[in-house]
Amino acid sequence: MTTERLILRAWLDQDRTPFAAMSADPEAMRHLLPFASHEAANAWIDRQQAHLRAHGFCFWALESRETGEFIGAAGLLRVAYDAHFTPAVEVGWRLDRRFWGQGLAPEAARRAIEFGFAHLGIPEIIANTVAANRNSRRVMEKLGMSNDAADDFDHPLVPVGSPLRRQVLYRLPR
Repeated sequence: MTTERLILRAWLDQDRTPFAAMSADPEAMRHLLPFASHEAANAWIDRQQAHLRAHGFCFWALESRETGEFIGAAGLLRVAYDAHFTPAVEVGWRLDRRFWGQGLAPEAARRAIEFGFAHLGIPEIIANTVAANRNSRRVMEKLGMSNDAADDFDHPLVPVGSPLRRQVLYRLPR
């Protein structure tokens, strides 16, 4: 899939090194659970590839249409844990810090949402993050997503006591 500036595509072996480097950046991972190793970052990519094979969508690799450079990841995933809003499909993104502030996250996420609604018939798409992640929350709001504090939840895959456990939930109906 493409946007004006991006290609959302399946993962390639050459994406593994820049993804691991992006994932080793403490600032880029400040609001996400960090990967313990390069192998853990590779396992994340492997899960995306498996999800794509199983469901026809995933967090795709993002590539610049102009330069071919790896930018990050964005797309859709089936939520893999039990919560008051599941079953659900989430939209998400992870961008290399060099590409922050250029409107690329909402551009990629908007294209993924269009795909989910138009081609997959998904009735609602969700997104979540920690309350302190103002950048991602701003992207969610740009996408037209809304948050009701009654939906906020403790993420079951985040360890108890972690500052990342409490999540704000955003919703976007078709």
